[in-house]
Amino acid sequence: MSEPERLRKRRVQRNFARAAAHYESVAVLSREVAARMLERLALMQLTPQRVLDLGSGTGIAARALAERYPAADILSLDLSLPMLQQQTLPGGWRRAWRSLSGRSGRNSICADFERLPFRLSSVDMVIANLALHWGEAPAAAFGEAARVLRAGGLFMFTTFGPDTLKELAQATARESTPTPVHSFIDMHDLGDALIAAGFADPVMEMEKLTLTYENLEALWRDLQGTGGISTHAPSAGLRTPRWQERVAQRYERLRQNGRLPATFEVVFGHAWKAEPRATQSADGVAVIRFEPRTRKM
Repeated sequence: MSEPERLRKRRVQRNFARAAAHYESVAVLSREVAARMLERLALMQLTPQRVLDLGSGTGIAARALAERYPAADILSLDLSLPMLQQQTLPGGWRRAWRSLSGRSGRNSICADFERLPFRLSSVDMVIANLALHWGEAPAAAFGEAARVLRAGGLFMFTTFGPDTLKELAQATARESTPTPVHSFIDMHDLGDALIAAGFADPVMEMEKLTLTYENLEALWRDLQGTGGISTHAPSAGLRTPRWQERVAQRYERLRQNGRLPATFEVVFGHAWKAEPRATQSADGVAVIRFEPRTRKM
């Protein structure tokens, strides 16, 4: 791991450590997106035995998965230990679920979803809700998801697209310092990355959700309370009173019906781990290839 990458991951860990205790109280968007993702999952006839939740955080998606698949092992993986610890607090959902199901042992793993600590073909389903943009590049996470999934297993995820926080990006674009808004990846590029990682039949969809705020300070609180808005731009020096005043003045021009809008472009994607296909070479040697089928976009 390079030093810049190491520093970036430490920044992500630090931001989520600060947000962990109060994350659930401000994670309105994460809950809504998770619910919409799982609505799509309801259309598929699946009975997975082991489900891996990447970037699980405080367990918003994991809770729903445990209810949907009560017989399955739900593995919650996150880079931030304080976020995972919110899942195991006394009286929390995981303790109640274990009591009812008779299960024991921890199902939380503090690890990097770009370097999964699982064997080849060891899980039936991988879920990632609004987590992948915290990684270095989708190819790394997609490659790891493909590696740990069994053939025919499902990978389902949500992430943010390029129009996310476009109002804030516009308001900060004229500053001499870099915009604090993350550079999000277009869904068509995500679809291409899925195919390159060995997935079949990727389906990509997009929805735009708009949250509104009384003032810019309220938006900042929500963003910081859910881990920040960038993996690269440090916050130090970007939020001086003078800087905030200039940004707030520009943002005010976008006020609609007395509220400040904040757009979130949400990308929904799912794909299947490609089944192996056997071919025979001229010398009679059987070669098994993992090849994706026709893409659906």
